[in-house]
Amino acid sequence: MSFFDPTPCRSPRMLYLGARLFSRSCSSQAHQQQQRKPGLQKTFFKSDARDGVVHRLCGEKKFKEAIDVMCDQKRLRDAVRLLGQIERPSALVYSTLLQACLKQRDLGAGKMVHAHMGRAGFLPGLVISNRLIDMYTKCDSLADARKTFDEMLSRDLCSWNTMISGYAKAGRLPDARRLFDEMPERDNFSWTAMMSGYVRHDMPGEAIKLFRMMQMLEIPMSNKFTFSSALSAAAAIPCLHKGKEIHGHILRLGLESDEVVWSALSDMYGKCGSLEEARHIFDRMQNRDVVTWTAMIDRYFGDGRMEKGFLLFSELMYSKIRPNEFTFAGVLNACADHAAEEVGKQVHGYMMRSGFDPFSFAASALVHMYSKCGNMESAERVFRGMPHPDLVSWTSLIVGFAQNGLPREALKYFNMLLESGIRPDHVTFVGVLSACTHAGLVDKGLEYFHSITEQHGLTCTPDHYACIVDLLARSGRFKEAEEIISTMPMKPDRFLWASLLGGCRIHGNMELAKRASEELFQIEPENPATYITMANMYATAGMWDEVTKIRKIMEDRGVVKKPGLSWTQIGRKQHVFLVGDTSHPKSNGIHVFLTEVSKRMKEEGYVPDTNFVLHDVEEEQKVQNLAFHSEKLAVAFGILSTSPGTPIKVYKNLRTCGDCHTAIKFISKIMKRKIIVRDSNRFHCFENGICSCGDYW
Repeated sequence: MSFFDPTPCRSPRMLYLGARLFSRSCSSQAHQQQQRKPGLQKTFFKSDARDGVVHRLCGEKKFKEAIDVMCDQKRLRDAVRLLGQIERPSALVYSTLLQACLKQRDLGAGKMVHAHMGRAGFLPGLVISNRLIDMYTKCDSLADARKTFDEMLSRDLCSWNTMISGYAKAGRLPDARRLFDEMPERDNFSWTAMMSGYVRHDMPGEAIKLFRMMQMLEIPMSNKFTFSSALSAAAAIPCLHKGKEIHGHILRLGLESDEVVWSALSDMYGKCGSLEEARHIFDRMQNRDVVTWTAMIDRYFGDGRMEKGFLLFSELMYSKIRPNEFTFAGVLNACADHAAEEVGKQVHGYMMRSGFDPFSFAASALVHMYSKCGNMESAERVFRGMPHPDLVSWTSLIVGFAQNGLPREALKYFNMLLESGIRPDHVTFVGVLSACTHAGLVDKGLEYFHSITEQHGLTCTPDHYACIVDLLARSGRFKEAEEIISTMPMKPDRFLWASLLGGCRIHGNMELAKRASEELFQIEPENPATYITMANMYATAGMWDEVTKIRKIMEDRGVVKKPGLSWTQIGRKQHVFLVGDTSHPKSNGIHVFLTEVSKRMKEEGYVPDTNFVLHDVEEEQKVQNLAFHSEKLAVAFGILSTSPGTPIKVYKNLRTCGDCHTAIKFISKIMKRKIIVRDSNRFHCFENGICSCGDYW
């Protein structure tokens, strides 16, 4: 999101017309001097109800005052045209007009003023020349700025600094550095402009070199902005050692009390991974604004310290500082990433009480949070309450419906998006293709895939190819999947090969699975998922020698299987379970419950799928191993800890295994509970023995 709204430069035709007006005014100047009357001014600017004061001032030859009035009225072009009425415009008149051109970012008007100087025989001095350079650089006309700079008979520090700063901000760092090295003298602004340019354009190492050069040359560094740029460079690398070194200089110079420096220090420590130091700096700051609070909260979330982030947000809500949309969006995104719906609801409530702007992007973050937490009713309610939903909101809702096993709703909202006139982007189509995958709508998915380029003028990304290969592979259409892979314009990535491997696992296509796994072993040899999938396929086929080989390869490469974790939240406490977990205080009750419900499940027709047990052991032992998978333990605990009829929500860090998926369907029917399981791939909503995925997952 940009905080600036630069006015676009005027067209060459406008400049041409402006030049014609000046030519006309110059040719008739003598005649106008003889017959100067207030009424004649109407030939130089459009008639306006406010012209009375301007006409009077012009009649009294108070042109500077008339220009001031017109600039205040934001009638810049009319003010510029008035130059034609002034016999010899003063430097003050030109300066006033240039300042107005700069303020309104009107390059065309600025060029007209500059051109008039030449025709009037006015030789701009140092101040006017500097103002011209400033106007040109800030209107993104560096060529005109440099021409003016080169034509100056004498230059001061302001001239050099303005030109260097313009180049640095535009990313023309070699040009900026060339001028910097040519400077006869430099001040703190010169060094800071160059350093901040390097930081802004991903060259923090060069900024640090400049800072060290300042130290070697023993240049006084009392400027807080110079230190802030140096700290930003250390944060961007990131290098805690260099950051601490700069911190030492700040302490020696007594700048530690400055709020700008404090903020830069906190940011540096946070980005360099030293959150304790960042928090120490944060706590010592006297005047913390909402930006400072938001940055510290986001640092905790970025480092995975969710509880501390939420606690600090709570402190902010009880302080005199009001959170802004960036604060809300950061907290809500953290809630979405960690399925912390209860906290998200509290944030939503606070937003409602404080009268948040429904037009802000925080509303989009609310839709995203509820979607990621599986609460599509609330997500849809927030979405419908938005006056003008943006593309992010539409996409969050579409992806949310797709992941929550409601593909028809996802496609319905996609059609509504098209009808609204908003153009979908690449991410939107990932949601649409995912919806088709989850619903098994193969032909519809292919239709949407081809429409990305043919109807919407977008380029298919690797994510789109991965989605369509996933769709085809899941449905067993491997020949078409291979054709798409062979004709795609870019090299297949890990997501595509993993999608193909997943389809091979479903349909037992061992030959193609080997090809996909070999590609994945090359791309990401450290990822245990590929090894586990292949081991599962070999185990299902009874190829135990191959399972042993896979385990040996994992051992040799130091690849460790990520442990499966499932968790559920009861009240404000989160309860985490591992497979076969007996550490929970209610472990005995959980195991007794699962044993009893297993008997009822078998009476209903449940048969344990022992293909999901890798060990080459007796069948009875395989059944025993399946009985206490982490998601089953979490579901059992949720049922035991809540009143009858209460929906259960369980989250898992890995993909739910097929046997657990079948078992939870039976449990939902027997216990008459709605059970929602969010795994690493999607949501499964189990109710009355049926899953929202339709067993197509």
